[in-house]
Formats: sequence, C-alpha cells, structure tokens
Amino acid sequence: MGFLRRPQCGYSSDPAIVSDGECPVSEPMVIQSHKGPYDIHFADDALEALDAAVPDQTHFLIDRRVAELYGPSIHNILSSPSVLLVQATEDNKTLDRFGAYVQHLVDRGVRRDQMLIAIGGGILQDITAFLAATLLRGVAWRFLPTTLVAQADSCIGSKCAVNAGASRDILGAFTPPQRIDLSTRFLRTLDDRDLRSGVGEMLKIHAIDGPQTFDMLAETYDGVFTDAGVMKATIRRSLAIKKDYVERDEFDCGPRNLFNYGHSFGYAIEFATGFAVPHGIAVSIGMDMANWVAARLGVGSEAHYERMHPILKANYRGFDTRPVPHGRFLYALSRDKKNIGVGSVTLILPDRDGRMGRDSYPNDGVLADLCRAYLDTVLPSQDP
Repeated sequence: MGFLRRPQCGYSSDPAIVSDGECPVSEPMVIQSHKGPYDIHFADDALEALDAAVPDQTHFLIDRRVAELYGPSIHNILSSPSVLLVQATEDNKTLDRFGAYVQHLVDRGVRRDQMLIAIGGGILQDITAFLAATLLRGVAWRFLPTTLVAQADSCIGSKCAVNAGASRDILGAFTPPQRIDLSTRFLRTLDDRDLRSGVGEMLKIHAIDGPQTFDMLAETYDGVFTDAGVMKATIRRSLAIKKDYVERDEFDCGPRNLFNYGHSFGYAIEFATGFAVPHGIAVSIGMDMANWVAARLGVGSEAHYERMHPILKANYRGFDTRPVPHGRFLYALSRDKKNIGVGSVTLILPDRDGRMGRDSYPNDGVLADLCRAYLDTVLPSQDP
C-alpha cells in the first residue's frame, strides 16, 4: 500500500511536514483500537505540563533513571501519593516481580476508576500495560515514552509482553493506553547506541512500507541524528505507517505480522550474544541478514540486499565484529515464538521487488549453513 493512499499522514519531502501536505508534526494523531480511540499528543513540554497539573487518583510508574535525570522537572509528580520507581531491566519485567508491584498499588488504594501513568521506555510500557490489563480486571493507563524505540514504534499497537521463567516475552495482552504524550526532549539524554536502536526500528517500519519509503529515510539518515525537525518528522512518519497496520490488524493475526521483519534473526543475535547487542541494532543486523538470506533462497534479490545494506550497516556499525555463537543463535531461531508447526521457522523476507512477505521455511541444514555463512563471513567482513 503506497504512502499517499493512507487517510492520515503520509510522506512529504519537507521534514517539517509529514502528511498529504497539510498535517504538521505537532498535530495530534488518533489511533483506533478495540477499546476505543486514543490520541498521541506531540509536545516538547509534555513532562512539565503533566507535573504542573498532576491528575488526582493517579499512580505513577517511572523509570528510575528518568527520575534521576529529570527530577527537578517532575517535583510534583515525585511528591504525589503513589510513585513506583523501577529500574528498566529485563529482570524487572519478569512475572515473579509483579507481586511487589501489585502490593505497592494496593497499599496505595488503587481502584478500577483510577489511572496508571508510565514514564519510561519499552520495559516500563510492558510493566504498566500488563498491570493495566490484569489488575482489578482492567484499569486505564497513559504513557509518556522516553526512548526512541518507544516513541517511534512500541507506544502504539496495544501489545505488551512480560517474561516468565526462562521464557522472554511469553505472557502478554493487548492493552491500549488512553493517551500518549510524546516529547522528543527525552532523546537529548540518550546515548548513540540507544538512538541507533530506535532508528533501527524506524528503518524497519519504512522498509515495510516499501522500497521508496525506505530510500527516502536513507537519504535523510544523517539528519535524523543532527536535526531535531528531521527526527520529529521521521518519528511521526513511522507512527503513521504503523497506525495503518495496527488499525487493520490490532491483534496481530495477519498484515501486522510484517512488523517482525528483522526480528527472528535479530532476537537470535540478542540471545546468542547474551543481549550485548541493543534490540534495534540487532534488528538492523537481522534485516540485513534477512535480505541476504532471501537472495540466496531465491525469494529476494541481490540488488535489494545491496540497496539497503549501506544504511543498515551504518546503523549497526561497531557491533558487526562481535562474535555470534552458532549453536545459541540456531537454538534461539528454532525456538522463536513466531514459528508455526514443527521443523520450520517463520520468517519475514523481502521478495524481488523489496516487498515483505511472511512464510515458513524448513529448519534444515540449508538454512543453518546460510546463517553460519552470514555470521562468519558476511557480517564481520564488512569494512568499518
């Protein structure tokens, strides 16, 4: 589906405008969900505005690092009756930690007609949304995303996931927030690897929309890091693309599966390296690997791989010589939760026109050999 055929916010060559020509970056975006519409409000002063008028009967869940960085700006929030500070680690979104979170909220009189507000990145989003889905059979929640991954991708779409035992993201729900307040001021305190992790997800989204949209982002790739206007426009464009998919397939049963592009290989790289590679950077490698594998399976083309490779390589630079143990990689790929059936892996691969498709492929020696070849000879052989 081409960008300009979407009803809200397509591509414009002017980075200050992201639309069919009329929709400014600051215009609220409305997402339709099974629980009704919710808005994204774009405002640089979103955090300060919330602190100036802290809602009554609100329970805050805040990334501890965000509280440290922005303490003076959220004095009223931090002084409110119910504040839970959480260190944003995978361990802290494991199911056995939720008893303490629930007890904290119960001790502070949580009721079904009250509100949870998350301030943080994807981990705080997962924790808060899972609590909102299950606590008292459902409470409302809002989100102020503070990472680029959360702002450009995960904040919309309703999905949340938590860990249980040794299984990552195995439990989850579809729980949309009532409202999202998005301030790119938070991005000023992110380091380069966190920014590139978010850009990796934006590259994924643009690639799913089609080769032309990806190439447009490739042309402005450097500007995303140096120009606030380009960054804001690219975030909004990413959300506009994803909005179309989540409204058509909120429960991830069909077209939205394409958003797993780069993720099967990317998750396997994360697991195999002990999560030493940030998620969005692993996805950048995963997309590059998917394009390369697709060409050798006869699904895609070498030209498509070569077209996308320079920008993907730029985004995963510095991580392309990190050893990826074969056994752990192949184990993780075979255990991917997106796989269907026995003896196969489910992959999102580009066709010869660069359009993404989902299919199952035999989990055999052919695929294993291709994975080893990419990891051992293609990935680390790239020039720095």
